[in-house]
Amino acid sequence: MNEDPSGPVVLPTESGTRRAFPDAALLRMATTSRRDGTFDGAWWPRSRNLAAQLPGLIRALTDKLGAVTRIGLDAGAWDVHLHSMAVDGHLVRIDWSEVEDHTMLVTRGQQDIFSFLMLPPHADGTAAHAAMTLAVRDGNSASAAEILAATGIAVR
Repeated sequence: MNEDPSGPVVLPTESGTRRAFPDAALLRMATTSRRDGTFDGAWWPRSRNLAAQLPGLIRALTDKLGAVTRIGLDAGAWDVHLHSMAVDGHLVRIDWSEVEDHTMLVTRGQQDIFSFLMLPPHADGTAAHAAMTLAVRDGNSASAAEILAATGIAVR
């Protein structure tokens, strides 16, 4: 697994032709400005090591959304629970939930919240890409559990 905290976050394209780095965490976001589905994006971290996975995600989100102020994560998905993380001189607060609903909430500014499907690191690549595609489909109303079940991703 890629334990390099500055490792790449790859943004897959619809055609899937963009080259992915082995073991790179993957982020996919909706491609329209309409925010009428359950999720605004999906993230597939490649390990449970938050210190290794989060910096690349924060950089990618900052590039796409602007400054991220908070990230809400499922406590059961990570080995270590940090309260904040500084990336490129910017402090991001980390909130924890015991719900284990395979979602991640990202706050930009004071109140602009984006909801992401968070895939388990052990997910098969084909299933993970299918789940990410479903999550960002316009008008998607499926929950994380429904998307994971539909794509055959087992929850551990």
